[in-house]
This record gives sequence, structure tokens and C-alpha cells, in this order.
Amino acid sequence: MIAKLALENDTVFTGEHFGAEGEVTGEVCFNTSITGYQEILTDPSYAGQIVTMTYTQIGNYGVNWEDVESVKPQVSGFIVKEYIEFHSNWRTKSTLGDWLAKHNILAVQGIDTRMLTKILRTQGAMRGIISTKDLDDASLIAKAKASVEMTGCDLAKVVTTENEYRWSDVDSTPFALVTHNGEKAEKKFSVVVYDYGVKQNILRRLTSYGCDLTVVPAHYSAEQVLAMNPDGIFLSNGPGDPEAVKYAIANLKKLIGKKPIFGICLGHQILGLALGGKTYKLKFGHRGGNHPVKNLKTGKIEITSQNHGFAVDWNTVDTDELELTHINLNDQTVEGFEHKKLPIFCVQYHPEASPGPHDSDYLFSKFIRMMEEQKN
Repeated sequence: MIAKLALENDTVFTGEHFGAEGEVTGEVCFNTSITGYQEILTDPSYAGQIVTMTYTQIGNYGVNWEDVESVKPQVSGFIVKEYIEFHSNWRTKSTLGDWLAKHNILAVQGIDTRMLTKILRTQGAMRGIISTKDLDDASLIAKAKASVEMTGCDLAKVVTTENEYRWSDVDSTPFALVTHNGEKAEKKFSVVVYDYGVKQNILRRLTSYGCDLTVVPAHYSAEQVLAMNPDGIFLSNGPGDPEAVKYAIANLKKLIGKKPIFGICLGHQILGLALGGKTYKLKFGHRGGNHPVKNLKTGKIEITSQNHGFAVDWNTVDTDELELTHINLNDQTVEGFEHKKLPIFCVQYHPEASPGPHDSDYLFSKFIRMMEEQKN
């Protein structure tokens, strides 16, 4: 079946559909990872986005029930150069196309993803539409231009958990619950996780380092969190514009200085806003498993997994209070900072990987040490 992709800049691509049929809008972006499409598709940070894979063949190892970052695919749509229906992997339970169809995710193959990526890099991420039912170019372009913009959009409220819950070992795959020594850590620290769209591998890594986790909704009040008296507070990744998540910023202001805090991705951005800084939208964002980041405290370069479209503006923060700890070597944007006086730190990228390298897993150890120091 023919499917079309139309962008708000009047560009239209024609391809073939796989997965579900229908029509969907979203911000079109690209990811440079070679593997890990299942983790990417189930990452809640991609809510509201149509994801393009720059790697050319997608689907060749199928889908399994272990390599997921949430209970379902979270993307609005999916674009690939060539969909491989014949899959080969001993853990495979389904084809990628059947799995996407089951979850009503529309996908397109057979378009020039190199050209699409070049447009997005040159002109910036933009709104788009995928359709199998409306194949009129002018109609599709008009719909793309009329769709919701990412700026100003609070998507954390869409993907967050409805109720608080305890994350237990049975929720994880066994291989994800061991330390670098190959042993399972004994639980020592109670941690409240703010779910702005949390990836499950963050929960797995925190558990592997000895954290007993209670996951709470994005709107959970500071008073409710402090009543639990946790050893630490974790701020998760998530989708959308951080400045739109005003309730999270307000709650976090009340928690600063009360407990050790560690933030990743959207959690990093919200922390920057709560500490008086501002954020801005990147031209086309950072998405992939191969982004170089420099640790300014050690001088080491980390190859990192990334997925974000906004960044903290370092020119707006109080540098008497905050120290820049990590920068992106591609464009010098802020990738991490810490408080000079309080037990608070955060990074923009994804140390839990999944998919991606494990160069930054040490940050979970840093959170543990911070909680130990506060306990003592």
C-alpha cells in the first residue's frame, strides 16, 4: 500500500506502508543508531514524534519482549529506508511490522532517508504527516502545517504513570540487575523516581546499584515526596518542551536542598529551570548512540546515547551556584552540570544507554556516593 510523508516545508515523499494503516502527525526527527530500534520505539521521550532511522535496513532481528523501554511503542510514526520482514534472532517473538500494527503505529519504508535527514539537518526538525488514506500532496502539506508544534507542548502528562508504584526485581531482565563485578547489589537506598516518561533501563540500572524505587507521577507534589523520606530523588527523561511542565518545575523548587537529586534528559532540563535558568529548542536535536561528550572534570571523552530536542542555556544560569561538568563536542551545548554547594547533579544524555554505549554508567555510582554521604 502506498504511503506518503509530507513536511511543513512543502516537501512530499512517497513510499510503502508497513505496520498500521491510517494517518498521523508529529515532529519529524532522525536517529543515527545502527541497532536498537525496539528500544528507540518504546522510549517515552519520543512521544509526539515521527522517528526516521538513518541506518538503511531496519527489522532484521525482529522484536522480543525483553528489549523494551516501556509497555508499548511511544512514537507517533516510524520511517525507514528498507524494512526487512525476514528476521533472524533466537529471541525473536514477532516481526517489527506485525508488532507495530498490533500497537497501531504507522510506518513507512522506501523513501530517501538520506535526503530527508539532510533536509532536517539543514532546515531543522519540522512538523510532518504520514498517511495511507489521503494521498493528495496539497491536502497533506496543509495538515502538516496545521498540526501541533513541539514548542510549548507538555507531553510528560501524557506518558507519565497514573499512580505511584514500587519497581521490583521481577520487573527487570536478570542481566540488567548486576554490577560491573557481575554481582547483584544489596538494596540500601530508597529513591523516589519522578516519571516524566521514564525508560525502564534507568530503573534497572538504579536497582542494580542498590536502590529501592518508588515511581511517582510527574505531577506528584513535593510534600508527598518528602513525606516518604527517601534517601534520594531521581528526575527522569521525557518528551516535549521542559518549560511547559510548569507543575514539575514548581515542585522541584521545593525539593532543592532537601534531598540528593539526580536528573537525566528532561529531568536535567527541568532542574535547570528550577534553579533559575532557561531552555531553548535545538535546531534538529541530538538522537543516536554515538554522540561525543567531554567530562570537564576528568577531561575524558564519553561516547553517549542521546535523545533530546531542547537544551539548557548556560548563559542564563547562576554560575556562582552551578558548575558546568559536561559539554557536547559536536556543538558545545550543555550536557551536564552540578550544584557547587548542594548534592545535586544532572546530565542531558542517557547514561543508562539502551541502546548505546555504557561509558557513562559511572553516574549511577556518583548518585549512590552522594546518598551515602548524606546518610553519614
